[in-house]
Amino acid sequence: MTPSWYERILLPYLTDFACGGKSIGKQRMKVIPQAHGRVLEVGIGTGRNMPFYDSARVKNIVGVDPSLSMHRLALKRIRRSGIEVELVGLSAEKLAVADESFETVVCTYTLCTIEDPVAALREMRRALVPGGKLLFSEHGRAPDAHVRKWQARVQPYWSRVSGGCMLDRDIPALLEQAGFKPDVQSRYIPGPRIVSFHYWGEAVVA
Repeated sequence: MTPSWYERILLPYLTDFACGGKSIGKQRMKVIPQAHGRVLEVGIGTGRNMPFYDSARVKNIVGVDPSLSMHRLALKRIRRSGIEVELVGLSAEKLAVADESFETVVCTYTLCTIEDPVAALREMRRALVPGGKLLFSEHGRAPDAHVRKWQARVQPYWSRVSGGCMLDRDIPALLEQAGFKPDVQSRYIPGPRIVSFHYWGEAVVA
């Protein structure tokens, strides 16, 4: 299906704005500086993670995202970073990368919009060298029953305007289903509670 004007032109800018707040930046800072070696970033989007990479630790980055319109917005941040980045317009469920070829995989604010997140995570696991790590920060399923009820009520409308974003994905469970052993931290960050419960940390192959 051909993307609509909204999806091609407006949504990338709205997503960039929504993912550029101070609270989200603090979440990125908790995980991105740990990346090292060859890095695979799944869902590079508009390049919001680029300022948080340590260029002394990162050899290069392969940035995957199905939306080429996002890539145009990423170029400015990539140039400022000084890191070599290859942008690839692919879906996360079928990554065209070799087995065991990256020391680090980065996935932030991406699992909510992938149609089959377990398949995508299995691809990320396949891409990691032995001992490599997946670094992640995602919003998802709230621990409070009343918040989960509102996530379910809002979801049909939310997904229409947010590029298919799912509000209530159980991030630790998805990681485990995909064969990872995650070290997860979680809490509400400032913002509407239906979108502000966050999971972040690192995961290794189980």
